[in-house]
Formats: sequence, C-alpha cells, structure tokens
Amino acid sequence: MTHIRYEIVQHNGGWAYKLGDVFSETHPTHQGALDAAREAAARQSLSGETRPILYQDSAGRWHEETAQGTDRPEAEVEDDASDPLPPRTR
Repeated sequence: MTHIRYEIVQHNGGWAYKLGDVFSETHPTHQGALDAAREAAARQSLSGETRPILYQDSAGRWHEETAQGTDRPEAEVEDDASDPLPPRTR
C-alpha cells in the first residue's frame, strides 16, 4: 500500500497543506489549512472508479495509466507548524 503525507506549511501569506512539492490553496489560518488537509486525507481512503489518468512528472513528461478504484493510499497529516498569531489578531 502506498503511503502519502500531507504537511501543513506557511504559504503565500497564509497557510496551506502540501503533498510532495504541490501546495493546496492558501488558507488564512493554520486551523483552516489543517482542517482542509484532514478532509483531503480522508477522501484518499474512498474507493472510486477504475479509470485512465493522465499526469505530468517533474521532468515535464506526460504519462497515461489506469488507476484502480480500489487501490487507495494510506494518508496522514503532519503538522509540525504552529500558528504564530493569536486568534484575536486574525
């Protein structure tokens, strides 16, 4: 089983979650990014349809594969970041 890790990080003046080198949208608060990462991780466990996928690798090459709907990764959220702003100043 594949294992993936979402990481909470500061990004573009706010907070985001990151998977590998890919960032999510920016959230204004640390908690918002953490909640979104937890939702994304939970969705990873849901079975889906077997279907073809097309993706680009880090070298810019395109690949086409068949993704099995039952082949789901084990996902976790890593949160070593801390929100430096107290709740009242947001």
